[in-house]
Amino acid sequence: MNTTALETVPVGGPTLPQERRLVTAIPGPASRALLARKAAAVSAGVGHTVPVEAVAAGGGVVVDADGNSLIDLGSGIAVTTVGNAHPAVVAAVQQQVAQFTHTCFMISPYESYVAVAEALNRLTPGDHEKKSALFNSGAEAVENAVKIARKHTGRPAVVAFDHAYHGRTNLTMALTAKAMPYKSGFGPFAGEVYRAPVSYPYRDGLSGPEAAARAISQIEKQVGAENLAAMVIEPIQGEGGFIVPADGFLPALVDWCRANGVVFIADEVQTGFARTGAMFASDLFGIVPDLITTAKGIAGGLPLAAVTGRAEIMDASHLGGLGGTYGGNPIACAAALAAIESFEHDDLAHRADEIGGILRDRLAAIQAVDARLGEVRGRGAMVAAEFVDPATGAPDAALTTSVAKACIAEGVIVLTCGTYGNVLRFLPPLSIGDDLLHEAMDVLAREIDAAESGTAPRLSDDDAPRPDAD
Repeated sequence: MNTTALETVPVGGPTLPQERRLVTAIPGPASRALLARKAAAVSAGVGHTVPVEAVAAGGGVVVDADGNSLIDLGSGIAVTTVGNAHPAVVAAVQQQVAQFTHTCFMISPYESYVAVAEALNRLTPGDHEKKSALFNSGAEAVENAVKIARKHTGRPAVVAFDHAYHGRTNLTMALTAKAMPYKSGFGPFAGEVYRAPVSYPYRDGLSGPEAAARAISQIEKQVGAENLAAMVIEPIQGEGGFIVPADGFLPALVDWCRANGVVFIADEVQTGFARTGAMFASDLFGIVPDLITTAKGIAGGLPLAAVTGRAEIMDASHLGGLGGTYGGNPIACAAALAAIESFEHDDLAHRADEIGGILRDRLAAIQAVDARLGEVRGRGAMVAAEFVDPATGAPDAALTTSVAKACIAEGVIVLTCGTYGNVLRFLPPLSIGDDLLHEAMDVLAREIDAAESGTAPRLSDDDAPRPDAD
């Protein structure tokens, strides 16, 4: 049964009217009907942040079944980076789906898988010989990167960091720091996973080298380099709060890994593909990972992930040790090749920097008059605002949730994150226009101000934003 209220469902992509438009309250009647069906048919464990029935998206907007047009500052959590329903991605998918939908690359190989691997080998940091393997999700990529590192080194242990998020599989839940909602009640988790302190300049006050020395000392004492297969870290942490490490932190970790035969894995699932103003965030910090995991923005909205790295490490696995039924699906590969073409030739990294500049300037202006906005941080179009008690610096999750709910009610999609739930994160598609960005920031500024006086509009408790997942 179709609950869509619109007489004519609009076609998505950049031709959609680029406007914030509210014709009903959020959620409207058609969206409420779908959410009622969701409650009856879908596991209660599957939440949602925005209480709408999405029917079209493109440029910088998402249109719902009631005809509301919301400004999209989330990109499906950094997935539709090139823009939703990007014309080149749509055309590539349509062409491929008419040719064949699946053979399983491990059974009957096809050219597009190889072409994606070649592109990744060329684009990822470093000029050494590289190879790639394709998978379905970021979590699957991280899990396989750890498998590869263990096989290469013959060592069992893996180090992840405070505030890390790496996925929802058993191993990646073990790597992930935050218990709720990702880990609580789901254990026991994979063993030989250890946690080290990360660089969090806003809260630890340490320089990069100081933070690295602290982490390395703990690793050496509690794990031992001789037992360590891999170190896994997001160059800029995602779900943990868009934490940008202090300069020198990541290079020091890489140097220690090189000196001790430890595989350095950069989880660039959220930071990769122009999101941070560079093709990969590792480039911003001057590091060359041994292995790099990618997903999210790689294929314009289709499920695809990859592990790319030094050929000798990638080749450590025995024949048949890597793969999966759907890994590198031909439709997803076709989409990825179209998206990569756009990343490379449409100067999207530069556009990410332009977007980030607008976001940071507008947030800094709010911060200048409201001490509850403790820090504005990020790189490129990956920007965060951390809300705190101005007297103590303690995280203010309640304010963050209130502002997020209010923005959504006013037609602006924003996401929350952070170990303490006190961070708003901004991940707009790189296809969004400046006018929409400024309008979204106008709404945000009003709702932050309104929250101070207790007048911010509220969604119902049932429609409250859920913790967002990478």
